[in-house]
Amino acid sequence: MNRTHRLVALLAGSLLISANAPAQQSPASSRPHAVAQDSREEVAFPPLVKRRTLATMRMHLQGLAEIQQALAEGRFQEAAQIATMNLGMSSMHGDQMAEEAKYMPPGMRKLGALMHRRAGEFAVAAQNAAATGDVQPPLRALSQVTQTCVACHAAYRLR
Repeated sequence: MNRTHRLVALLAGSLLISANAPAQQSPASSRPHAVAQDSREEVAFPPLVKRRTLATMRMHLQGLAEIQQALAEGRFQEAAQIATMNLGMSSMHGDQMAEEAKYMPPGMRKLGALMHRRAGEFAVAAQNAAATGDVQPPLRALSQVTQTCVACHAAYRLR
């Protein structure tokens, strides 16, 4: 395994470890394992729209996992294709997207559109990496996609 592949595998592994690590206790908390108040904005979706939206979010998460695996194995073109099909603008599902957007606050819509655009930027960076072998640009671009997901999930929750 070359240095670049080891770096990508280490990054993917550290993401998995941090995702499964127990939450850190805040210094202000006096109780062990205290749960912080959820201050995210609740977004009310009708039940069917909520189920479809959550299924789409799971598809996006699966796409991110598949992208990380492809990058770790140096399959840049495949990573680009996964991003395009599962996360990019072409992954938006016409009527479903329009229906979801009706219930989203403007900030949530903006973050969603930004995530899809950034996925497209990642796809271009991954395609370039297929020619150059330089994994740093697609890793930076993938980080931007993930940061957008985190920002949205930190600000909003479905009700």
